[in-house]
Amino acid sequence: MSRIAKCPIIIPSDINVQLYSQSISVQGKYGNLSRIINKSVKIEYVNNTILFSPRLGFSDGWAQAGTARALVNSMVIGVSKQFIKKLQLSGVGYRVSVIKGNKINMSLGYSHTITYYIPKGIDIENPSPTEIIIRGIDKQLVGQTAANLRSYRIPEPYKGKGIRYSDEVVRIKEAKKK
Repeated sequence: MSRIAKCPIIIPSDINVQLYSQSISVQGKYGNLSRIINKSVKIEYVNNTILFSPRLGFSDGWAQAGTARALVNSMVIGVSKQFIKKLQLSGVGYRVSVIKGNKINMSLGYSHTITYYIPKGIDIENPSPTEIIIRGIDKQLVGQTAANLRSYRIPEPYKGKGIRYSDEVVRIKEAKKK
């Protein structure tokens, strides 16, 4: 049984929530998000709190209620605060630059530069040539964009060169000995 689903979501005063049967829409100062919730979950919006519970007759009701609660909570946090991921490039000659706000050029030690097109809903800035800051209201999209950028050159275990999350610790292996 999910204990997450039993915790209500308290909505701040600057957030507007609209509920239409299984569709929920959350609007805040950074934008709005909407999502369709699984039919095995019952949603109630009472006194600026959202409550989740399983519907009768569904065996996966509590699991889906916990998932729905986590997704809606991420929506509320996203439209009120935004989600941020920071990436760092480490390696000789590794550079990144944002061009016209819709694409990134990365020099990662390959014979060519890599161009990545930024998806809608994501803001990317680079305060230094070896740092990338990804912002957005959709938690999944921010994480997926960070993972896509990191996949071009994941940190290797011998020197630690590559693209890493700012809070990631790369364990360095010892070199082979004779």
